Amino acid sequence: MLLELFFTFAKIGLFTFGGGYAMIAQIKEIVVEQKKWMDDEELMQIITVAESTPGPIAINMATYMGYKKKGVAGSVLATLGVVVPSLVILYVISLFLDTFLQNKYVAYAFTGIKCGVAFLILRAGFGLLKKVEKGLIPRLTFGIVFALMILFDLLSVSFSSVWFILMGGVIGIVLYAVLSPKKEVE
Repeated sequence: MLLELFFTFAKIGLFTFGGGYAMIAQIKEIVVEQKKWMDDEELMQIITVAESTPGPIAINMATYMGYKKKGVAGSVLATLGVVVPSLVILYVISLFLDTFLQNKYVAYAFTGIKCGVAFLILRAGFGLLKKVEKGLIPRLTFGIVFALMILFDLLSVSFSSVWFILMGGVIGIVLYAVLSPKKEVE
């Protein structure tokens, strides 16, 4: 099982471009749908925790999933699995970086890869959106945060995505306080 964790996350690390958010779709497909190591709800919780903790989301997810399956040894091997392919590829690229970047086919490939990464991120986002509770408060929270993201982007206001997460939390608390039915304490 330990080697399976390593090789599963090595495959994810090797064949995913675009960072952690692009990995979410592949992690879901492999870990939830193929291997059935967890369900959609557990994955959603892991994504929330991984996004909220310091560090890259893919590494945090691999570490947590490895720990959940096989404790500390599992977390170490899953983390190494997701990281080692990138390190090896970046090391090899760094040896030939100038020549590599000047190749027009490499430039064309990166243009195509960027489009594919955008699709993977959107796919993961829509997949997660489908799993969100369908009540009024989650929908309003999503709508307000999404509108603020668009507004800030149009106004060229740039800050960390952590602030959007915090905004979502605050908006959710405020909406819950305002819209939820009040229960009288007897």
